[in-house]
Amino acid sequence: MQLVKTHRDTLLRPLQIVSGIVERRHTLPILANILIRKDGEQVSFLSTDIEVQITTKAEIGSGGESVATTVAARKLLDILRALPDDNDVVLKLDNKRMSVQSGKSRFSLQTLAAEEFPTVAQAEHFNASVNLPQKTLKHLFNMVHFSMAQQDIRYYLNGLLLVVDGKNVIAVATDGHRLAYCQVEVEQEFPRHEVIIPRKTIIELQRLLEDKDDPVQIDIANNQVKLTFADIELISKLVEGKFPDFNRVIPKGYKNNFTLGREQLLRSLQRAAIMTSDKFKGVRCVITPGSMQILSTNADQEEAMEEIEIDYGGDNVDIGFNVSYLLDVLNNLKCEQVNIALGDSNSSALITIPDNTDFKYVVMPMRI
Repeated sequence: MQLVKTHRDTLLRPLQIVSGIVERRHTLPILANILIRKDGEQVSFLSTDIEVQITTKAEIGSGGESVATTVAARKLLDILRALPDDNDVVLKLDNKRMSVQSGKSRFSLQTLAAEEFPTVAQAEHFNASVNLPQKTLKHLFNMVHFSMAQQDIRYYLNGLLLVVDGKNVIAVATDGHRLAYCQVEVEQEFPRHEVIIPRKTIIELQRLLEDKDDPVQIDIANNQVKLTFADIELISKLVEGKFPDFNRVIPKGYKNNFTLGREQLLRSLQRAAIMTSDKFKGVRCVITPGSMQILSTNADQEEAMEEIEIDYGGDNVDIGFNVSYLLDVLNNLKCEQVNIALGDSNSSALITIPDNTDFKYVVMPMRI
């Protein structure tokens, strides 16, 4: 039975959308597959890892029959990528095998029954529904994602806190050593909701969201979030737990602050980082009126010293930081200047964008 006959790129796009979350090694072998369901001309592609599920659709079906099967996601994707891009591709299903034909190339893939594929059950009731432009949501995630924890035993840190409150949508991420906060204002007003979206889901959404004004609908349930945009539907479990009170973490009222060029500070820190050891990424920042010195050493007694002139008349502050945490935020920002506010050598630093209260980055000091 012929499932699909279409141009290679037309078939490649939906497969690329859904294959990002497919695990190569999984306790359930069928989760290495994608579910392909054809109903007349409409073909849907679905993948899941039990925590996250992505579905997309395309009008590429051939014939009026309805049929469903599952096939290895990576193998099918690799075959399509390797085929000439100007060829048509035909997918056929015969006797539990899927054949891929293009020009004089033929491939035969094993399939597993669609009935055995474990799809994620969609929540029956959603507590809130929010609409945002794709580029706005992508911007929120991009501004804070690098502060998410990776494999922390405090599982609620291995994700991103999304807060909907009145006309503000806020994203917060922290790994316990630094915290990034970004907010945007929207036209509608929403009751307050807080959810923690898992790290893997955020990374996948950053890949899928585009810099467009097209809307994303976010439906929030007690233990699930559903995002619908373009021809994509993504359902994800939420992380349970209580996220730290970010308002208490963000310093207020620091009197020692100064503004300097983001690029200049980034380059100085990159050079100083060369002399740090792999395990100990610490740099000392010595701030005195008119000057900021960045110092680093390593176990071989090698040293680096960078000096930047700054417009500053506050207290002398000698403070250490993990240089990676500073490089992460400076690489991520696109502004020309950053503002740094400091308390003393034992207090966290606050990095913001001048004349912009929508972004805040807090980094804890390091003993050096």
